[in-house]
Amino acid sequence: MTALVIAEHDNASIKGATLNTVTAAAQCGGEVHVLVAGSNAAAAAQAAAQIAGVSKVLHADGASLAEGLAENLAAQVLAVAGDYSHILFPATASGKNVAPRVAAKLDVAQISDITKVDSADTFERPIYAGNAIATVQSTDAVKVITVRSTGFDAAAATGGSAAVESVAAAADSGKSSFVGREVTKSDRPELTAAKIIVSGGRALGSDEKFQEVLTPLADKLNAAIGASRAAVDAGYAPNDLQVGQTGKIVAPELYIALGISGAIQHLAGMKDSKVIVAVNKDPEAPIFSVADYGLVADLFTATPELVSKL
Repeated sequence: MTALVIAEHDNASIKGATLNTVTAAAQCGGEVHVLVAGSNAAAAAQAAAQIAGVSKVLHADGASLAEGLAENLAAQVLAVAGDYSHILFPATASGKNVAPRVAAKLDVAQISDITKVDSADTFERPIYAGNAIATVQSTDAVKVITVRSTGFDAAAATGGSAAVESVAAAADSGKSSFVGREVTKSDRPELTAAKIIVSGGRALGSDEKFQEVLTPLADKLNAAIGASRAAVDAGYAPNDLQVGQTGKIVAPELYIALGISGAIQHLAGMKDSKVIVAVNKDPEAPIFSVADYGLVADLFTATPELVSKL
């Protein structure tokens, strides 16, 4: 019984969600192999070989894999799938794009967003916005799984010494082509990888106030900035800052929620944070039910005071 992890990378280094997925794969039992599919991605393959617990790295290198197009990457996974009992993807935008294609081609059910491995065929995953946990057992010969990274500790990025084996790159499917990419540049940590996140809600009132209140605190803490869906819908923050069930799932060491009421949709995206601090003038706000530290106060007064004391 061997598990295959589909690595996320930038052709030079391995992205953090891959390390959490390796941990989940190890708990399925048996060996853990990692597939690095890209173009000129030898550095990423070597980085994958250093991950603790990985026994082999499959390196597929070709122009068709340069941009991680879902059709081409799925074909690459299918080309090697016959040797594996479990195929695991990080539950990121990329993983969610590729995994269903692989599951459909293998004619198996996908097991989505797992947060715990009970045994080689039994897994736990959140449902109803995280308000219930489903235990799912699969009898399929191959388990195609997406892994919620916040549910597993990251494997050590160094200490391993896996062999790197080259495999033939899948041919271009011709079904899609890469046109371009617009990347948002920021000096702040990336939201899903940040150790500290400062998030704002609709109570901030405007995009100007959102920046005016959150930016000084985030600067002091070297934190990423997040937002509730209500704040995003109101136009106070861009969509890529949204934390929640329909946004990004985060679990930083410290999550500071300013003016966020705590709707179920938002709590589903951040309640696994190690320490949660909430500031809200409504003492009945649901956010206080998950907060480790709660302050009933006007955020426009409390936040500048907090910044001044840091």
